Amino acid sequence: MKFTRLAFVAILFFANHCLLGAENAGESSDKQVAESFRAWLDEECKRHPMFATQQGNREFDSQLDDLSPEARAEDAKRDQDLLLELSQKFDRSKLSRDTQIDLEIWESYIRYRAWQYKNSDDFANDPRIYLVYCSDSVFGLFTQSTLPMPRNIENAVGRISQIPKVIAAAKESIKNPPKILTEVAIKRTEGAISFYEKDIFILADQSPQISSLATPCRQAVESLKDYKRFLETDVLPRSNGEWRIGEAKFGQKLAMELDAGLTAQEVIDTAESEANRVELEMYYVAKQLWHSVIGNQSLPAEDAMGRRETIRTVLAKLSKDHGTSKTLLADTRNTVADIKDFIRKKNILTLPEPDQCAIIEMPEFQRGFSAAYLNQAPPLDPKAKSLYAIAPPPSDWPEDRQQAFFQEYNRFMLQVLTIHEAYPGHYVQLDYSNRADSLVRKVLASGVFAEGWAVYTEQMMLDEGYGEGDLALRLHQLKFYMRAVLNAILDYRMHCSEMSDEQALALLVDRGFQTSGEAIGKIQRAKQSSCQLSTYFVGRTAFYRLRQNVQRSRGSAFQLGPYHEEVLLNGTIPVKYLPELVK
Repeated sequence: MKFTRLAFVAILFFANHCLLGAENAGESSDKQVAESFRAWLDEECKRHPMFATQQGNREFDSQLDDLSPEARAEDAKRDQDLLLELSQKFDRSKLSRDTQIDLEIWESYIRYRAWQYKNSDDFANDPRIYLVYCSDSVFGLFTQSTLPMPRNIENAVGRISQIPKVIAAAKESIKNPPKILTEVAIKRTEGAISFYEKDIFILADQSPQISSLATPCRQAVESLKDYKRFLETDVLPRSNGEWRIGEAKFGQKLAMELDAGLTAQEVIDTAESEANRVELEMYYVAKQLWHSVIGNQSLPAEDAMGRRETIRTVLAKLSKDHGTSKTLLADTRNTVADIKDFIRKKNILTLPEPDQCAIIEMPEFQRGFSAAYLNQAPPLDPKAKSLYAIAPPPSDWPEDRQQAFFQEYNRFMLQVLTIHEAYPGHYVQLDYSNRADSLVRKVLASGVFAEGWAVYTEQMMLDEGYGEGDLALRLHQLKFYMRAVLNAILDYRMHCSEMSDEQALALLVDRGFQTSGEAIGKIQRAKQSSCQLSTYFVGRTAFYRLRQNVQRSRGSAFQLGPYHEEVLLNGTIPVKYLPELVK
């Protein structure tokens, strides 16, 4: 009996020791993945100073990337070598599930980048990309860096001095891009020239006459003027590249860029069905608004044409309630205050404290391409400012086009836009993401997660009572969501079929109820990119389904605020992992 007890204790000790050893081995393997990623990230920052700045690593703020064909070929080989190494280096059975996911995200990022090098090569086919290095790389030093201003000016001087090398790489690399990309690059070059002639001195609070920025900025202006001449006289005449990427490449790219576990055909089928549903919901809301907004005029006939006429007529009347270029920034700030107050009262989630989101008027050189954007605090410098930039129409737009802009972004739409971009949309979500333990998830963020969350919050906020049941606000929220749905349809049809500009315009104006100016801008955007326009709808669908499933499963125990925080604290991950991580 004594022997048996001793044997049992020995066996139990041995079993516990083995279990502890297995746990330690798992922790060790997880740590190896984290250390390997950190080493890769450090080297990536060293090789790509622009990327380092975007991530918040300030060590290389005075430098710019080597964009020569030789350096890019070396990057491509490095990626191929890394993929082979990652496939062999780690025993995945010894990794925790969280680390397995991190490793999969890292591999997917590198695999997609390798695909892009072979199948798109933006440095050869997109003249716009060089302007990101020439102007945006410097703009970020003054708007988001936490370094003292004298240091930022010093870094900017170093970075600006390397612009001629960027232009030289462009001249060596650009082949036969699509005409639209060359035309947009010319326009953006004009904006970059203006930035170095005046805007940078305002940002730096420096006098152009005595600033240390003066000489490098003059040299940058000369280089950019040279680039503009090169684009106009050399590149534009040979800009005969095809902007449509075709069905095969679109399907491959969508699978990798969205990483949502969906095929292109599944996305388009779901989007077309959803467009029909949303249009019908818009009609029911517009029908309720008709007599209070339009008056005694009879409702149009209740057929497909009449329903759209009802929606369009009500929206047109409501669109007259808008601000001006002079009031837009103040209107946005007032809207933010109201939205934040509602989020706190309704316990939608815990807002970031301190609030690091600066609401700014978008600089002139960035206008004309989007109405607003959110530049989040970088993951390696999370105490930096996030920028919610709102754009009045460019000053050189004619009066009728400026009026159309404000009718599109009227008082109601401005609220929906601010929910999307800032509270509780992009700014709040990305602030939570910067708190994640995983460096992989901070750095290699999913655009589908980010855009999907932002679109999800638009409906969610109104469903929880924001706007106190204002049907005009609900109609605009549905219109904004219809834009996300049609984005996916436009994305697929423009690149996978021969959809003409006229057909695309009819889709956006007739079914999306957009102004012609807004619709034309979206068509131009669809020609300048592929798959990104699908991220909004795919992401929102994932978040909507997740919410329904979790709420049904938890029943009376479901609490909205804790649920939202639980979702966001997983980091900005591919949405295909959400059902697994949020039960």
